Amino acid sequence: MTQKKYKLCRRLGTPIFEKCQTAKFAQSEPATKKGKKGFGRRSDYGNQLIEKQKVRFMYGVREKQFGNYVEHAMETAKKGTTPATLLFRQLEERLDNVIYRLGFAATRALARQMASHGHFTVNGKKMTIPSYSVKTTDVIAIREGSKTNGLFTDVATKLKAVKSPEWLKWDPVSMTAKVISDPKNPDAFLNFQAVIEFYSR
Repeated sequence: MTQKKYKLCRRLGTPIFEKCQTAKFAQSEPATKKGKKGFGRRSDYGNQLIEKQKVRFMYGVREKQFGNYVEHAMETAKKGTTPATLLFRQLEERLDNVIYRLGFAATRALARQMASHGHFTVNGKKMTIPSYSVKTTDVIAIREGSKTNGLFTDVATKLKAVKSPEWLKWDPVSMTAKVISDPKNPDAFLNFQAVIEFYSR
């Protein structure tokens, strides 16, 4: 599985998986032969396809569900908000992504598993849907019955080293996070506009 992710990261040219952001991955990079010819200039379609794959693989969303996100973004975009912005927000607002962004999980895959096992609550209610979309004022917390689980050993100390995004407010006293605004500042290596253009063809 690790080698498969390494291969995808090399093909897409972006460290979309956490495993590809390590020194081990850098050392595994095959040496480029001097004078080796590339595949030439990629078409606009090819570039847009690559951008779509980057976003989809990074957030760990299946093809059909990803297409639904794009379709919804294109249909609901209003004046002052672009479909690309709406797509970014939809993906960031997934519960599994929020769990990852807060630092409870080292990978989105683990965050998705933690969410599906019901380790978290949203506004006091147990939630088992990783794709659940959080909203402004929602409060996310570790479910009381899960606090003794090994996944949360010394969690308070671990979270001190994590800088959560500005749209999520973490309270170390109550050990809860509140959604205080719409998601902002997508990762610089992701091109959401290219994704919209790919589906608009």
